[in-house]
Amino acid sequence: MPSLPYVGRFAPSPTGPLHFGSLVAALASYLDARSCNGHWLVRMEDIDPPREQHDAAKKILKALEAYGLQWDDKVLYQSQRNDAYHDAIEQLKRYKAIYPCTCSRKALQPHHGIYPGLCRTKTEQPVHPFAWRLNCHDKTIKFDDQIQGQQCFDMKALGDFIVQRKEKLYAYQLAVCVDDAFQKVTHVVRGHDLIDSTPRQICLQSIMEISSPVYAHIPVIIQDNGDKLSKQNFAPELPLSEPRPLLLKALQALGQQPPLDLQNNSVDDMIRWGVQNWAMEKIAKKASIPLLSL
Repeated sequence: MPSLPYVGRFAPSPTGPLHFGSLVAALASYLDARSCNGHWLVRMEDIDPPREQHDAAKKILKALEAYGLQWDDKVLYQSQRNDAYHDAIEQLKRYKAIYPCTCSRKALQPHHGIYPGLCRTKTEQPVHPFAWRLNCHDKTIKFDDQIQGQQCFDMKALGDFIVQRKEKLYAYQLAVCVDDAFQKVTHVVRGHDLIDSTPRQICLQSIMEISSPVYAHIPVIIQDNGDKLSKQNFAPELPLSEPRPLLLKALQALGQQPPLDLQNNSVDDMIRWGVQNWAMEKIAKKASIPLLSL
């Protein structure tokens, strides 16, 4: 059977502008796709309105363009995909794979983020607002990460997770699986901070009878205090006027060993060098890289 055409994607949340850590993740997925003559898509994960910033999506797209990362096809906005997510929830109900959960955050606080199954065996229809949880606690998920190697997760240690919130907003894990299938994504290259989302997504994909992509998790960039470089930690916005120094640093963060004088070339030439010399095996097999080490 012939292999499927490579389709990669970068899927930021518009909760703020891109920062250096975002650039490293976007660049890794872009270079991997282009080095395989593949498609590279951009998907805007705008399904959490309370956290989103006005105009953040536009700023993200401008930054990608400034750094030479041109996407294929139209940008997919998850906020326009509610019908597809609704259909997925209905499918999971038919399969009896999800159950209603009325647990409050306060009730779950002692369990440190791992759902203890309090609502799993209840049979009565809840009166109060409820979330839908995927029943997956009895599964073991294994996958071969292209960077980090063989991974094995006992889903008991992660807990049954929410696929639709009490406010009827669709959860990240559900939307990602539905849209990866819809866009025929074959490869996901993203940060190590999302590696424990992967078994959840593989579990959900298996239940929904959809194919899982190939996964690769790059080390995240951390600050000198050990915190991940992120919007929540007020990481500085990528400068658009002169992208070349940070583009060079991003290539270095990915272990690609670019010549220092590469930044004297145009952004397009730097990206071209990255595609032609891309070697995923050079990426560090670790969870994080300190920004100060670059």
